[in-house]
Amino acid sequence: MVPNDALASPADETGATPAAAPRVLLVGVDPALVDFRTLPGLTAAGVRGARSEIDAELSALGLTVERCVLDLGATAEATLRRALGNGDFACVVIGAGVRVVPENLPLFERVVNTVHRLAPDAAIAFNTDPADTADAVRRALAAPRP
Repeated sequence: MVPNDALASPADETGATPAAAPRVLLVGVDPALVDFRTLPGLTAAGVRGARSEIDAELSALGLTVERCVLDLGATAEATLRRALGNGDFACVVIGAGVRVVPENLPLFERVVNTVHRLAPDAAIAFNTDPADTADAVRRALAAPRP
């Protein structure tokens, strides 16, 4: 876990390069597949358009951002397993499109269990929409861990 004040770690006075930035995996359903009727105020275009802003916010915190875009079919879990197999993540954010849409409940369960099994040391965070993704990451990384 990374405390809030340690999220950004510039080079020290000796000019030494800091350790690799903590990695965050953003997991979401392809916006083209989300039923936005259950997510008032959000649209596929709005979610896609927020990506660069989210990346900039998280990068400013000293984090490396990676994405895992899921479909709603049988390949979703395999896609997530591949993403999680690409190394350690400090935090995994599971987006609202995975967990808020009632029809996606079985997918949400598979996603949580896959993250739990393959990234047991990662903090798990939940956003309510793209605008609060950085806040969700901050909360998750600042939470005390057992």
